[in-house]
Amino acid sequence: MLSVVTDDGSTQSGSLIDEIVREGARRMLAAALEAEVNQYIAELAAETDERGHRLVVRNGHHRSRTVVTAAGPVEVTAPRVNDRRIDDETGERKRFSSTILALWCRKSPKVSEVLPLLYLHGLSSGDFVPALEQFLGGAAGLSPATVTRLTKQWQDDHATFQDRDLSDRDYVYVWADGVHPKVRLGQAHSCVLVLLGVRLDDTKELIALAEGLRESTESWADLLRDCRRRGMRDPEILVGDGAMGLWKALGEVFPAARHQRCWVHKARNVTNCLPKSAQPGAVKAMQEIYNAEDRAHAEKAIEAFARTYGARWPKAVSRITGDADELLAFYDFPAEHWVHLRTTNPIESTFSTVRLRTKVTRGAGSPAAALAMVFKLVESAQARWRAITGAHLVPLVRAGARFESGVLVERSEVAA
Repeated sequence: MLSVVTDDGSTQSGSLIDEIVREGARRMLAAALEAEVNQYIAELAAETDERGHRLVVRNGHHRSRTVVTAAGPVEVTAPRVNDRRIDDETGERKRFSSTILALWCRKSPKVSEVLPLLYLHGLSSGDFVPALEQFLGGAAGLSPATVTRLTKQWQDDHATFQDRDLSDRDYVYVWADGVHPKVRLGQAHSCVLVLLGVRLDDTKELIALAEGLRESTESWADLLRDCRRRGMRDPEILVGDGAMGLWKALGEVFPAARHQRCWVHKARNVTNCLPKSAQPGAVKAMQEIYNAEDRAHAEKAIEAFARTYGARWPKAVSRITGDADELLAFYDFPAEHWVHLRTTNPIESTFSTVRLRTKVTRGAGSPAAALAMVFKLVESAQARWRAITGAHLVPLVRAGARFESGVLVERSEVAA
């Protein structure tokens, strides 16, 4: 739409430069949303019904909505997807969910988040540089060389982060996981090894993020040793998936830390040993264990699980009974913290915005640049992380206070 420009460079809706910037932002969002949907549909092209019709197709556009961006409010019309696939576990229709602009979103990420997000979505610099140039005001000069300098800055930021002093931080709780965000890393089976923690002052933050092999004890040991070298002390408890090579390394580097196995990962491992017909009941039975009111009731729920499934599926049962101590460790901590300690959800939820359906293209750059962009996304997400419930109890845990059934029963001399 053309606007009449006055002598002072303004229009009926504001300054001309503001209008240009908003239009650039609108085009950038539209292009990114279209690319995301096209890739989603292309990856599911083989999914068809009995008549050979595709189960996932385009279905026009959603109603326009106004989204507040760094350039001001812009009108966005997101493409719509008709996904007729049925989820085997819930029996409900599957739905496409944009990782760029969720259905509920009325405010876009900061510019610092948009840049790595677009890169990770596989848009080459040639695709989004012109849009970003308008988005930042037309004079920003975002040439491919400028974008290259930006990615170099992300790598420098990541390197500085990985080498920072940790002696002034005291991580009481730590979560660990190896995640695959579909970026091109240095080795064929590499993933991103992630450590998140809750500090003594109840601040939740990223501790370390590096490339490694998820199942490799040495990969985890290298990361943990580096944290120890920089001043990190033993956490009270570390939460992670039992399938990783983490646990032996943890015992060597931070031997005082308690081990807590993630119930989300454990539930997946157990159900993989069961036929689909038995999986819903097993999931409910496992919920009875980790949602029990205390350790004693959880142990009884494990016994009930073994009686129900042991005769026909002993392998599934052994995955619970063999790790019972590590699965129930969270019961020795404040009840307010149980919901945080029984899963690696802080990492899972963070990387749900980083894991992408698109395959990496030339726009992702080198493995080092890809890892740096993952770091910048996690760094940006950090400000929105859920605070730990019962934060006032974190110092008591570190000071050696004892909890029974989640309730404080004894303080050490230091904690008193």
